[in-house]
Amino acid sequence: MTQYKPVPADYDRPWKEALSIYFESCLSFFFTPIHSHINWNQPYRSLDKELEELVRDSDIGTRFPDKLFEVQLLNGKSQWILIHVEVQSQYDADFTERIYRYNSRAFDKYNKPVVSVAILGDDNPNWRPSAYSYSLDGYRFNLEFPTVKLLDYQNQWEMLETIDNPLAMMVMAHLKTQATTDNMEERQQAKRLLFRFLLSRGYSREQVCESISVC
Repeated sequence: MTQYKPVPADYDRPWKEALSIYFESCLSFFFTPIHSHINWNQPYRSLDKELEELVRDSDIGTRFPDKLFEVQLLNGKSQWILIHVEVQSQYDADFTERIYRYNSRAFDKYNKPVVSVAILGDDNPNWRPSAYSYSLDGYRFNLEFPTVKLLDYQNQWEMLETIDNPLAMMVMAHLKTQATTDNMEERQQAKRLLFRFLLSRGYSREQVCESISVC
């Protein structure tokens, strides 16, 4: 029997790559109300390089949000909005403050509304950050942002199998990886089964390899 050495899962890289390729599918799957306000007939623009330059050597270090996009809305105006997408695969006590800092810095740079959304891929069902706030003697600041918890899809596997959206297979791959953290043999078996299933659903080999690379 083949012995597999434990290999830490790289969750962040596949998600960042998937968001680059399937940004519209991401909003359609996870954040439908936001997706419905965007004019998808107009090309959107990735602002990763601009944002990386914005935060480099700043007081928030060299980390930068996973993705930042510029899109046009369906409101009859030439208004633009920035969609800040954060993928978080582990608990972070400073997560909400970091969302606020990135949001405010993006607004300062582009002078445009900034919408932050978060995909939470950690394994703690009780950690659900969705706001950053502070107050003092009548003053209150509050930034709320929509989040999606990947763990919530654990009991929706049949639904995921029927959805024609590449983000559904990303969620399946992510959950299979989490469930086999301590069993590399089981992870490899799950990867093969998921690979064959996704091919049978009509996904290309390239799409499948991109999605299950987290396994």
